[in-house]
Amino acid sequence: MAEAIYSALCCPVTIEDANHRLLAYSSHEDMTDPARISTIMGRKVPQKVIGSLWRNGVMKRLLQSEIPVRISAVEEIGLGDRVAVAIRKNQDVLGFIWVLEVNKPLDEPELRQLQWAAEAARSQLDRLQMKSRKEEKSYHDFFWQLLTGHLKSDEIVRGRAKQLGLQLPERYHVTVLQFDAPISDKLHQQIRYTLETTPFVRIVLHAVTDSQLVLLAAAPSPSADDEEEPQEPLLRMVRQMKQRFGISPVQSCSGMIYDDYAMVERSYQEASALLQIKQRFPEETKAVFNYTDLGYYRYLPHILQEKQLHRFENPALRKIRKYDRELHSRLLQTLEVFLNNDSNVKAAAELLHIHINTLTYRLKRIAEIGGIDLNSMDQKVTLYLDLKTEKMEQ
Repeated sequence: MAEAIYSALCCPVTIEDANHRLLAYSSHEDMTDPARISTIMGRKVPQKVIGSLWRNGVMKRLLQSEIPVRISAVEEIGLGDRVAVAIRKNQDVLGFIWVLEVNKPLDEPELRQLQWAAEAARSQLDRLQMKSRKEEKSYHDFFWQLLTGHLKSDEIVRGRAKQLGLQLPERYHVTVLQFDAPISDKLHQQIRYTLETTPFVRIVLHAVTDSQLVLLAAAPSPSADDEEEPQEPLLRMVRQMKQRFGISPVQSCSGMIYDDYAMVERSYQEASALLQIKQRFPEETKAVFNYTDLGYYRYLPHILQEKQLHRFENPALRKIRKYDRELHSRLLQTLEVFLNNDSNVKAAAELLHIHINTLTYRLKRIAEIGGIDLNSMDQKVTLYLDLKTEKMEQ
């Protein structure tokens, strides 16, 4: 088909899938440019070309247009004058045909021929997509076996990956991206495009469940000179998704990095636990994206479980809560703000919009009613953690 289009238009042709992987290319003799050569050599459109086409608005026009789109040369990336057309099935883009204009711009009859070629290519790309979906289902099933701990050893996982033709990275982590609504087919298509074309991070496997996107991402090799946080490449990918499609997750949470593939389930559980904590404590954890940076919050579910097992309620907090209820006071809120600010009286008073003397009086009453020594770090830590676990139960 690529050769037939070349013969009809006398211009070099490349045919790509929806994620810019090269499917076929025509002869070109001496009529070509560096961008086309790089695409043929790498079997994929170079990232700098894709990025430039998005910045110039070309990709947006191409995805929206049902007729060929003319693209002016961009010398800095080695791109000559082109015409491109999307290969469509209903509203879905299956791929693209690119034609390099070498001698003269294509005229109207030639543009119509190119559009007919895109329509003729639809059935072939549809068959390729069906094959790709079967492969994707195998990957999907494999990924869920990893996430749910059905594959018990690193050796078994690597053997299964080899059977599927899947190259696993040396190190990895699981990331959960939470969206504010269920992921539609259109959104999933845009997500797949981003995962396939992003230059920032290698996404090995992905799965969608309701409003969550679960990723198995390659992690950088440990290096003393590498100061970049493991989450930063993923955050750049998320920013790129927003720039191109106007979509972005509301939360991004990653588990710890492992090299043993029997630990995928644990990394997934860590990412999920972080997501739950961030939903309960959005302000306190808004800058936390990795489970390793969660600090004491990672212990709160276990503390809560222990309290629920023994039906324990902190007696000091119970007394203060009873006093607040009967006298319509706010001593418990005062205690929480005081502890949240590391016992800093000035900072706590400012947040509560009261005078320092008023705060000092309230703290004295709190100590008397609850039988609390506010100079004891042990007692303050216990109160602080009990207040946090109570919030988890709400």
